[in-house]
Amino acid sequence: MLNIRPATQTDLPAITEIYNEAILNTAATFDTQPKSLQEQEQWFASHDARHPVLVAEQDGTIVGWASLSAWSDRCAYADTAEASVYVRKEYRGKGVGRLLSVALLEAGEKAGLHTVIARITGGNEASLRLAQSAGFELVGTMKEVGRKFGRLHNVHLLQRIYP
Repeated sequence: MLNIRPATQTDLPAITEIYNEAILNTAATFDTQPKSLQEQEQWFASHDARHPVLVAEQDGTIVGWASLSAWSDRCAYADTAEASVYVRKEYRGKGVGRLLSVALLEAGEKAGLHTVIARITGGNEASLRLAQSAGFELVGTMKEVGRKFGRLHNVHLLQRIYP
């Protein structure tokens, strides 16, 4: 059974492993170098009740994670966060991302956020469909803004505004 829960410090090795696989093998993130556990500890410490990190756990294994991060350090953006969702390779396409997205958006609403932003690399149709099914609307496309794996990528900007 899949359990979605707030992440703890002890989940960081699994979160880091999942993220590093995405860094090395996908254009879902524009990080190009794997993260160390120390870097991920700093990232984790930057999250709070308003910007949670969640994990999906199945049979004692962390199979995915999601986070809301501050969109900007400028005060006027305080009610806006950016969503990130990553799923362990062998669990992709099995509904883990959808369950994490739903839980993450519920957490953002409870935290009093007004809007959540998602940036999705062009060509990542599965993530685009997932975001749109979770209520995100496409608000624009930034052309050729990220270079990874020897090519330039577009990034779709999506937004979900809470009612």
